[in-house]
Amino acid sequence: MKIGIAFDLKPKSSPPPGAPDDWAEEFDSPTTIRAIAEVIRDMGHTPVELGDGAELLRKLLDSPPDLVFNLAEGTGVSRNREARVPAVCEMLGIPHTGSDVLTLALCLDKDMCRRVVQDADVRIPDGVLITFPDSDYDGDYSEFPGMVAETGLKVPLIAKPVCEGSSKGIRSKCLIERPEDVGPTVVALWKDYKQGVLVEEFIPGEEVTVGILGNDPPRVLGSRQVIPKKDPARFVYSVDVKRDWAEQIEYATPPRLPPAQIRAVEDAALAAYEALGVKDIARIDFRFKDGVPYFLEANPLPGLAPDWSDLVLLANDVGSSHGDLVRTVITEAMKRYGMTA
Repeated sequence: MKIGIAFDLKPKSSPPPGAPDDWAEEFDSPTTIRAIAEVIRDMGHTPVELGDGAELLRKLLDSPPDLVFNLAEGTGVSRNREARVPAVCEMLGIPHTGSDVLTLALCLDKDMCRRVVQDADVRIPDGVLITFPDSDYDGDYSEFPGMVAETGLKVPLIAKPVCEGSSKGIRSKCLIERPEDVGPTVVALWKDYKQGVLVEEFIPGEEVTVGILGNDPPRVLGSRQVIPKKDPARFVYSVDVKRDWAEQIEYATPPRLPPAQIRAVEDAALAAYEALGVKDIARIDFRFKDGVPYFLEANPLPGLAPDWSDLVLLANDVGSSHGDLVRTVITEAMKRYGMTA
């Protein structure tokens, strides 16, 4: 069986200090692609590198694989960029790993995603989506504190681009501790990302990510706590922290929490996974407030770098390897399509 790998490659050079968040934070390295290809070979199949964009389209049309292993996050600013590969595969009738068009688009839009999860009785932070016209903002920011206060929100708050992943746009300055900082923070994000900005209550408690695999029913791979080494009350799991994770944070698997709280966050993750229609694999993030897990976001296209991706490290912590993870994704997808592994 021929299995094509859809992906976006990182730039060849490393990001310089202070690099913008669009420095391919979500893209994959050749090492990751080679590691996945090796697993495919070990399973007795033939890996084919598809890439993304026009290259992927040409290869799918010229010599379609039996299955596409989808890692591609898409480029540019678009609420649908992560859904492009499954959209093309669906149009051409080619099976693919992971979630479908609707789920990938839904999960990238943080505001729509949180509404669906809330309908599944999973707690979410209070929040408001602030949008802008196409023209540049040239006001004095005076309307923003009242706009947010009308919703009942109070500082501290956290501001995020509404349709980005991998902590893009989220830095320590996105933690808003004074009402007068709402406007400058929101406008700066809008100017950088040209999309709405989600402003949420800041949940100061423990941060936990939950890995989930499979379908009918899905199962929890494990959960992992992100523990800041400095100033835990103001901790933001930002792109800066992720770039300097060894100095900034430590991890705990299982989380250093009471068993009842671990069960609660894993149950909430399963509920979110099923409500969002996720398939095969996801990583879902939460923070605790008064012992209750609050949903932050769902990532149905989690990174699979063998040495440092959160879900891979979580798998290692619970006794699974990178290869085990990739094999599971492939076999789960094949089951859904009635294919023989």
